[in-house]
Amino acid sequence: MLTPSARSNVEPFYVMEVLAAAAERQRTHGDAISLCAGQPSTPAPQAVREAAARALDGELLGYTQATGILPLREAIAAHHRDWYDIDVTPDDVIVMTGSSGVFTTLFLAAFEPGDTVAMTRPGYPAYRNTLQALGCQVLELDCGPETRYQPTVAMLEALPEPPRGLIVASPANPTGTVIDPEELAAIARWCEEVGCLLISDEIYHGVTYGRPVASAWQTSRQGVVVGSVSKYFSMTGWRLGWAVVPQELRRPLDVLTQNLTICPPAITQYAAVAAFSAQARVELEGHVQRYAVNRDLLLRRLPALGLGSFAPPDGAFYAWCDIAHLTDNSIRWCQDVLAATGVALTPGLDFDTARGHQWVRLSFAGATEEIDEALDRLDASGLLRP
Repeated sequence: MLTPSARSNVEPFYVMEVLAAAAERQRTHGDAISLCAGQPSTPAPQAVREAAARALDGELLGYTQATGILPLREAIAAHHRDWYDIDVTPDDVIVMTGSSGVFTTLFLAAFEPGDTVAMTRPGYPAYRNTLQALGCQVLELDCGPETRYQPTVAMLEALPEPPRGLIVASPANPTGTVIDPEELAAIARWCEEVGCLLISDEIYHGVTYGRPVASAWQTSRQGVVVGSVSKYFSMTGWRLGWAVVPQELRRPLDVLTQNLTICPPAITQYAAVAAFSAQARVELEGHVQRYAVNRDLLLRRLPALGLGSFAPPDGAFYAWCDIAHLTDNSIRWCQDVLAATGVALTPGLDFDTARGHQWVRLSFAGATEEIDEALDRLDASGLLRP
């Protein structure tokens, strides 16, 4: 009898199940509004789409270098130099199949089964689930409003012993909060001093609302910086991410990538070079301006609807809301909301294993009019009143 491996026994990524339920609601009722998906509602920039068309006509689109084509790695290195004034070369950059591919390959390259890797709670569930599937021990750092839902050096120093790795995200999913540059620098120094690999998830960089954002490599080159074209660059389904890595991890990541995926999608690589162009930048900054309008809409309307307790959305496009006064079962509550209103929300259990049953994540990456309509429906449903 065939039995699945023990390593496959991880929690589902609930947001994907919500997306499936929202698609079914749209099929049956035609009225679904998605505030659950962590992705832009806009296509890739026009310059990217045009570059993809040129690549279809002019490139073989066969296997590429496992670590990515040189023009793309050059563009990514220049991006880091321009945004952060740090010395990054194409050799420092490894391109992979989405940031998800980066994390899986990096975890394999950097950690042994049984190693302890720390992450925040609340935090992105795929970190936790992938680490567990690979046999690592996950140490969840309980981060609340007193630290803006982010880790601190004091929190790390209080641990019985340093973990083998630490994952930070700024801006973070699901909270949207940013680590102050001084604190991120202190964390990077602490990790380098104690031999803990810092993995800095910076895929939401570019999507911020006035609060300064730093890169971990501005302080220490012993950590790993993870980037992606998914969020700011509006290319989620194109599946391309990258890592800026120290010398010691380049060859292991190269070899693992050769065996796991051979190379990232060729057409995406050729197209993504244009994502870093000035033409694309104008379009992408327009998206961020719309997110800012949506953020202001939520900051104004959520308290009036009874959802006044939420993490400060410094960046990304999420509102992490406390619904403890409404339910003790965020999964069931989100199901009820979808059935009653057609509005799809993400239950907090995805992101917080301790208190996620009393939290919910709203994405404000969509059209302003849709978000306003969704809030009207929620208000009219009575489900926001105890």
